[in-house]
Amino acid sequence: MKRIPTILYNKYVLTTAFFAIWMLFIDQRDVFYVWQQKHQLQTLQLKKQYYEAQIKQVQSDLDNLQHNPAAIEKFAREKYLMKKPNEDVFIMEDDVFHN
Repeated sequence: MKRIPTILYNKYVLTTAFFAIWMLFIDQRDVFYVWQQKHQLQTLQLKKQYYEAQIKQVQSDLDNLQHNPAAIEKFAREKYLMKKPNEDVFIMEDDVFHN
């Protein structure tokens, strides 16, 4: 019979190994949970950056609309299809399905 090394009978080695296995795989906040939370945090940070950029863009557009009459006219024509008196508006839409 092969003899088991005495280091495996050491209570400190056994306790450390048990603790490592417990923390890595069995605990409620194991390695996989931490990895998933880090991934979710990175995703949320990217969304935060996107929305902050959108907020800056909207604030810039709002400031432009509040102080520039030409921008107000452009906005009204593009978004609400408004027109001047005695003017015709033609809407050109791209065909989504090309045959």
